This record gives sequence, structure tokens and C-alpha cells, in this order.
Amino acid sequence: MPITKLENTTIYVFVYGTLKPGAANFDLYCGKKVVSSHRAYIYGNLYHLPGLGYPGATRGTEEVQGFALGFDDASILHDLDRLEDYDPHRHPDANEYYRELIIAYPLDRSAPISAWVYLMTPDRIRTLSGILIPTGWWEG
Repeated sequence: MPITKLENTTIYVFVYGTLKPGAANFDLYCGKKVVSSHRAYIYGNLYHLPGLGYPGATRGTEEVQGFALGFDDASILHDLDRLEDYDPHRHPDANEYYRELIIAYPLDRSAPISAWVYLMTPDRIRTLSGILIPTGWWEG
């Protein structure tokens, strides 16, 4: 089903790696499309992936730190799906990440935000020899 723009609707994406403002992929994929940016966290576990240059997160109970980026055009998800090697029509094991709607909590204590996030399965993290980042903040 195609993603269409809904008038006056902001689409949020929680980012914790190379899509964070100032990181390697922000300007290329998000820069001029972002209409809002909030420091935020989600509940999960964050992992360094040795040799890959980007992190992976899973569902979990710790705080994963990042940004909730707001976009006024839902087609941003198509671009990010390609970057994150996610195709909803593929078997989940064939994707590098999967996309899920979660709750992000802004650090300024404003209202929680429903946001899309790209997560990895615990099996993929193990396969990639992921190392837990206990601070929940990836330095890239």
C-alpha cells in the first residue's frame, strides 16, 4: 500500500545512529526534509556493530538515546527503508532492520511521540557480534 501525505500530519522517525543530526547520513537523507527535531529516548538495547560503522538497536528495557525527527511528507519512509535495507514484503530474516511504530520520550518532558524506528532482531545482533552500549548513546 503506498504511503500518502496526510494534510497537517507530522511523521516522526526516531534515529539513534547515522541519521542523527550531525552524523554521516543526516544531511543526505533528512537534512532539508526535517520540520522538527527533539532529543528523545526509546526503551530498547543499543549495540555497537564492529567494523560496520553504524549501530543496531533491539527491543529492550534500557534507554536508547537519539532524536525524534519530524517530517511533513510520509514518503521519507521509502528513502529510509532503502537505506536501512527494509522491505515489508520480504521475510523478516532477509531484512537488515525492520521498521516498527514505537513511543519516543522527548528529553524536555513534553508529551511522548509515536515514531517509527528501525530495529534489528536479537539474532541479527548476535550474527554481527554486537556489543552492548550501556550508555544508550552511539558515538559515530
